[in-house]
Amino acid sequence: MPSLSLRERIARHAWRVAPKGLLSATIGWAGRRELPRALQTRLHRLYARAYDVNAAEAELPLEQYRSLQAFFTRRLKPEVRRLPDQPDLVVSPSDGTICEAGLAEAGRLLTAKGEAFTLGDLVADPALALRLSGGPFVAIYLSPRDYHRVHFPASGRVVSWSHIPGKLFPVGSRSVKREPRLFAKNERFVTVVEGPAGLYAVVMVAAVGVGHITASYDPEVATHRSGFSKGAVHHKRFDLPINVERGQELGVFNLGSTTIAIFEPGRIDLDRLVSDAQIRMGTPLGRIIPR
Repeated sequence: MPSLSLRERIARHAWRVAPKGLLSATIGWAGRRELPRALQTRLHRLYARAYDVNAAEAELPLEQYRSLQAFFTRRLKPEVRRLPDQPDLVVSPSDGTICEAGLAEAGRLLTAKGEAFTLGDLVADPALALRLSGGPFVAIYLSPRDYHRVHFPASGRVVSWSHIPGKLFPVGSRSVKREPRLFAKNERFVTVVEGPAGLYAVVMVAAVGVGHITASYDPEVATHRSGFSKGAVHHKRFDLPINVERGQELGVFNLGSTTIAIFEPGRIDLDRLVSDAQIRMGTPLGRIIPR
């Protein structure tokens, strides 16, 4: 791990001992409070200005969002995220900043800002980790300004999901640098899809301030409910896999975090993606390799 300054070591210790669950619950509670409409609209405008949110893309006018969380989890106007015409292109599952992209070499390492962690630790499923070993991946950080709905990067069938309880460390670039294996420590929700792009997983990584994660394809999933937030890893496999289309909504971060999409090796040709570059949902990530 890179050497840290005294300030960063203090920040790391502070976050390790901080009551992150309580802090997240408090932020989530505050975000769901409904204020008088004029005050709520002013709050949304202040938020949009502070974080450079493009409110013109929002599906509704600012005054129609009754809470900050409702604005944070806003849908967009259909025309602002158009998918490419070519059906063999795999697309970004979310808006955000590319943390890292490359290959999950031998299933042993995913690298994010210099910190390595195992694919097996990330998905908490040895068979899935083995199947994805050596495949291409992209990790995308969603900042407070970004659109916080996650979409399927390729068409196929949802075969399973897993919820992995964990910590709620922040996931900004500084946090990733100072906390080893952060993405494999935080709470995660993993959706597994099989289709023309082969088998792939989309990992939604929670963070401090994330009220909860919901899955748009399965109403059972709301990670703030009893049975999700604590305890063992929760796996669900569908007897009848759920058909999904590229660009269809997969889930929602009720406040923000990181998505990591990992694909089976030999099934897609990943484009050259640049770390720290901005990306939007629907932007091509690569092309399905014909079989």
